[in-house]
Amino acid sequence: MTTIRSFIALAAAGAMLLSQAPLRAADAPRFQAKTMEQLNPEQKEAAEGVLKQSSAGLGGPYAMLLTNPELLKRYLMMTEYLRQKTSVPKRLNEMAILLEARIWDAQYEWWAHEPLAKKAGLSDAIINDIRDGKKPAAMQPDEAIVYDFVTELLQTKNLSDATFARAKQILGEQQIVDLAAVTGFYVMVSAVVAAGRIGVPNNGPNPMPVLVK
Repeated sequence: MTTIRSFIALAAAGAMLLSQAPLRAADAPRFQAKTMEQLNPEQKEAAEGVLKQSSAGLGGPYAMLLTNPELLKRYLMMTEYLRQKTSVPKRLNEMAILLEARIWDAQYEWWAHEPLAKKAGLSDAIINDIRDGKKPAAMQPDEAIVYDFVTELLQTKNLSDATFARAKQILGEQQIVDLAAVTGFYVMVSAVVAAGRIGVPNNGPNPMPVLVK
């Protein structure tokens, strides 16, 4: 009896491992991170720019983008502007990125930008509500218009006159332009993350509950 039970237990364990193997394979990133020694001269030049900005080294989306170093160079120029030189205050800029990450279920983006949002002064209450897919209960006027602007733009693919007018009054025209740009740019980042099946580094747990079905 003991032998039969042991056999059944071993068979069940084996079946479980076999059933889980395709899932693990399906979750594996499609582009593996490379070392500097594995890159050609053009890739190395782009990689040096990555290492000045990236919190994940040459991993994350950069593992995929290094396939096209010319594109990556232009990508880095956009990230430098949209994160370092934008007219949108960093607290609001990072809030917009978190909103886009939440709407796309972009786990890597959230992992990378939640610490930046906290450092920029976005409150834990707002971050937690966005993570859970809720509209934050208490926001300053500039935070409220960023929330409405980004969510309306991404969810309806449109921006109402009323929302535009509020944004113009609170943020001004240049910040509207930069806010629309950072929102759209990080949609592109999410597309890269999804296409490359890029997850949290070191197989870490997802920082957000999955809301997109």
